[in-house]
Amino acid sequence: MELSDLAVFVEAVRAGSLAAASRRLGINSMTASRRLAALETELGIRLVHRTTRSLSPTVEGEAFLPHAQAMLEQQASGLAALRPTGAGVSGQLRATASAAFGRKVVAPMIAPFMRDNPELQVDLLLTDDQVDIVAQGIDVAIRIAKLRDNHLVARRLADNPRRLCASPGYLKASGTPAVLAALSDHACLLATGTSHWTFSRNGKAVRQKVDGRFTANSIEALHQACRGGLGIAYLSSWNVEDDLRSGLLHEIRLEDAEPEPLAIWAVYPTARLVPAKVRAFVDALERMLRLAFHKSA
Repeated sequence: MELSDLAVFVEAVRAGSLAAASRRLGINSMTASRRLAALETELGIRLVHRTTRSLSPTVEGEAFLPHAQAMLEQQASGLAALRPTGAGVSGQLRATASAAFGRKVVAPMIAPFMRDNPELQVDLLLTDDQVDIVAQGIDVAIRIAKLRDNHLVARRLADNPRRLCASPGYLKASGTPAVLAALSDHACLLATGTSHWTFSRNGKAVRQKVDGRFTANSIEALHQACRGGLGIAYLSSWNVEDDLRSGLLHEIRLEDAEPEPLAIWAVYPTARLVPAKVRAFVDALERMLRLAFHKSA
């Protein structure tokens, strides 16, 4: 089985077309089509559905995709082992993160990381949607979740403390809640579809019903609404630390509850083999988080 044929199949599924796959691989479309056809002939199955404009995997193609990716990853790792120390990693890295965390934390570390790895290509997908990393060919997803094991293969990178905060103007006009139940009397800035916030009390999770006139499907929109004095927001420290230091926002500390503990995780599609490019990216992000959170402590 030719690895070049596998590469065409994997890139075609990732990109959604043979034309895009051929551009990524630096070959012409006819060559890409021949390689994919050769792979299907060798396996004796149809791997993709093709139209004039798009391409999607068949059921058999979806089942074969992680195996094809693993074979390509093994090749890349084998070649990486032969590279001189300090030469960096190579290939294409596809990573995803939430929009706010990606722009605020992940994107700034991409430039120095790519300078250290001049033969690496990076495709960063920033979205607040829950991405199927296997189906979309993502190498690593950075997710913020509760302090518990993930059903996927995950590596914990750092704590993700959160803060209740509001603008000085809002607190002057509406007062500062002292206990958890008092939040029900305040304008709270909520993620779309949310009706409760979760806190920790004596080590146990407690849910508090909250309400407000403004909701959004974007953490950045909630942050801006909070800065504008529309109400109380429940946001991660990395998002509001600068505003708290400058006085643009004030932190609200409740007497009977604390923000629910979360963590930042790197999530992988498989435990079979974590490619060198992924390990290098996650290590660089973890170092940056350790340094940034140490400075803010």
